[in-house]
Amino acid sequence: MPTDSPKPMIHSWLDDGHALLAGSLFVALGLTMFSHAGLITGGVAGVAFLLSYASGINLAIFFFVLSLPFFGLSWYRLGAEFTIKSFAAVVLVSVFTGFAPRVVRFELLNPWVASVLGGFLIGFGLLALLRHQASVGGVNILAQWLQQSKGISAGKVQMGVDVLIVLAALAVIPPIKVLESVAGAVAIGAILALNHKPGRYLGV
Repeated sequence: MPTDSPKPMIHSWLDDGHALLAGSLFVALGLTMFSHAGLITGGVAGVAFLLSYASGINLAIFFFVLSLPFFGLSWYRLGAEFTIKSFAAVVLVSVFTGFAPRVVRFELLNPWVASVLGGFLIGFGLLALLRHQASVGGVNILAQWLQQSKGISAGKVQMGVDVLIVLAALAVIPPIKVLESVAGAVAIGAILALNHKPGRYLGV
């Protein structure tokens, strides 16, 4: 006997606000761990890392500026609500990452631990944002659009692009740092691939 499928739970503005804050904090802390260990990640953040390492300019500035062009795709393909929430998340991540060195200090942080633990933090942060119809821009916006329009797992798209970008960094950072960064990219992608699948989460 067929049963009615459960109805999605509607998030309140308080639900969304909490997810934006917590998710952005998780992402910022993960990025801070990566930065401390001299690692990079994929997507826009990866490019921001490379520019920051080359210039000495704060990572948060490059992250914010490079994220801006992707909001055009977001506005026309994913809607105003998703775009506004995502812009808020990018602002929060940029602010938290910029201020992190003033309030967080790692006296001892093994690069492999930073890559895996930082990757998990970023992955869970992205997951929280995606489940509340938001992202941190860049490839994350593209991945979310592909999942909604084509049914392609956002986690798999994110993981594939991130690994390619990290591998391209071989020309910029030492091979051991690239290996450590690949571990971080896999940790991020695994969280999303295993937990963010079409139809699995009913909250909207």
